[in-house]
Amino acid sequence: MSDTNPKVDAFIKSQKAWTAEIKSLRQIALDSGLQEDFKWSLPCYSHDGQNIAIIQNFKNFCALMFFKGHLLKDSKGLLKAPGENSQTARRFEFTSAAEISKLKTTIKAYIKEAVKAESSPAAKTEKKAPRKQDIPVEFKTKLANNKKLKAAFEGLTPGRQRLYLMHFASAKQATTRVSRIEKYIPKILKGLGMND
Repeated sequence: MSDTNPKVDAFIKSQKAWTAEIKSLRQIALDSGLQEDFKWSLPCYSHDGQNIAIIQNFKNFCALMFFKGHLLKDSKGLLKAPGENSQTARRFEFTSAAEISKLKTTIKAYIKEAVKAESSPAAKTEKKAPRKQDIPVEFKTKLANNKKLKAAFEGLTPGRQRLYLMHFASAKQATTRVSRIEKYIPKILKGLGMND
């Protein structure tokens, strides 16, 4: 078993939900020989310096996400993509510690496969370029009329830009799109992403 990280201990103590599930996933990862770290404010597990998996806690479920889950066979169809635009990440989603306990052997097998896949030539393959996100006309207008906003938006990482654009464009009505844009202008001007 690998060593525990005190930052993960503190994280677990701070959680109001999914504590038993996080502890179970942590134990499985450590028993599988992964090194524990605390990255992106979450328990993260690596092998030989390569990120393998991360424990995620959401409102409705707890997850163990494999960074390169697309390389796993997943013949049982247990892994889910975190979003429609996800190219490589795949995750197990759980709503109880009993589910995790039932799949313990399977989870360990997936971790073993993920470690092996990380050292394969396929792990080095290039990601496809993300689909170009259209800019809603309401946001185009705001950018054209506000140089500071345009500069701040262009200064964001491509992922942050894409997330904003997807959120703005997903509104069906123009008034909702404008409302969403107005709400997030202060964050954009500060150089922050939607979830920062």
